[in-house]
Amino acid sequence: MEKYIEKFVRYLEIEKNYSGHTVLNYKLDLKDFSRFLAGTDLEKIDYLSLRKYLAVLKEKNLGNRTVGRRLSALRSFFRFLSREGYIKTNPILMLSSPKLDKHLPSFMTEEEVKKLIESAFARNESDLLGLRDRAVLEVFYSSGLRISELVGLNLDDIDFISGIVKIRGKGKKERIVPIGEAALSTIREYLGRRKKQVPAVFLNRNYRRITTRGVRFILVKYLRLAEIRPGVSAHTFRHSFATHLLNRGADLRTVQELLGHANLSTTQIYTHLTTEKLKSVYDKAHPHA
Repeated sequence: MEKYIEKFVRYLEIEKNYSGHTVLNYKLDLKDFSRFLAGTDLEKIDYLSLRKYLAVLKEKNLGNRTVGRRLSALRSFFRFLSREGYIKTNPILMLSSPKLDKHLPSFMTEEEVKKLIESAFARNESDLLGLRDRAVLEVFYSSGLRISELVGLNLDDIDFISGIVKIRGKGKKERIVPIGEAALSTIREYLGRRKKQVPAVFLNRNYRRITTRGVRFILVKYLRLAEIRPGVSAHTFRHSFATHLLNRGADLRTVQELLGHANLSTTQIYTHLTTEKLKSVYDKAHPHA
């Protein structure tokens, strides 16, 4: 079993060009399945084996999303084994995935975002790190980037004249995203104060590329200053970006492109948020609501 997992991992890395994070998650999920099999030959794995594994996952009180992710890894794995001729029949074809609970992402209001960003300016920090923090918050809200995408930004990725930024997203796929003038001007000011120029846009105090942990620390710092409710994360900026665009009339397909979602169904979750707002406005405004 182990050698087939390694073959599959190489396939994900080389042919599918998956990110290291995704490959690691697939590998860990398959290792867990391998431990459950306890040396069972690949040819002897059948539908019943998979049902027993599913029952074990349920006994561990794992959530439906976690179970669904494990099964997704197994589906890809067995599809690979079948295509490469390592197995004659695919035992997972008859296995259904658990129904996932709909999870609506949290987001900040436009007023909360404004208050958070202004908290960075209110400190009147003229030092380099203060300017960096302001730029980080502006870019998050301006472009809806994932935290890993923001950390990975290089100077060559930003076109200051056209107001666009090139992003390397999930699966190392590239996309072009507009970036607002507020974010661009803050980045220019930040870069102008740096003593030396290096490829990375955002640096720590040691002039090395900032880490995701460093960005989260920045966010926590200003959330406290702005006294924003708990539970706001870096990804909340992304949710807020999408929700505010839809609230102001952007179409779903455009938001999908901006977020870098492979499937429109992933983006459609935000329509539930905008529908809730419409209902709220209706209930307050209509005399017969």
